[in-house]
Amino acid sequence: MRRQSFVRLAVAFGIWQVFLFVAPMRQDIRLLAAEPGATPVVVADFDYSDSSGEIADQRAEHAGRVNAFMGLLRDRLAGEGKYKVLHLDCGKATCSAGSAHTEDLIAAARKAGAQLLIYGGIQKMSTLITWGSVQVIDVRQKQVLLSRLFSFRGDTDEAFGRAAKFVSEMLQDVAPKS
Repeated sequence: MRRQSFVRLAVAFGIWQVFLFVAPMRQDIRLLAAEPGATPVVVADFDYSDSSGEIADQRAEHAGRVNAFMGLLRDRLAGEGKYKVLHLDCGKATCSAGSAHTEDLIAAARKAGAQLLIYGGIQKMSTLITWGSVQVIDVRQKQVLLSRLFSFRGDTDEAFGRAAKFVSEMLQDVAPKS
């Protein structure tokens, strides 16, 4: 019953990517379409931490939401046509700022052919408040183009979906230095 409610909720809000943790698929196989002249970017995995102190073990749900967040972010960036989203391979199961040094992420982004590296993290403070951070690095210049904190309300699939939409809209104005 709980899974059926979850599936209905995901379909109702158009968040099909939440199924990444129900029926995992390899995201590294996807190379999303982009307009000619689109800026090649890689989106590293986002780190997640939960300091809410809640008793219930929600690790699986949170992992799914973070995966859905990253999938939505990649899809929205590619869907706008301004960015060409490439796969980031840093030689580890998780390719995030928490699992690799920034220099290693930049080297992996350069190897992938990206001009921009996007990475960040999400921290659940309570059931109501979640914080996030996103950074954008110009890979060629090794320069931070954007470092921003954001917050969103809720610990639901819908809340994570809204956050991904907000972050993708925020990133539309970021361009590599010429």
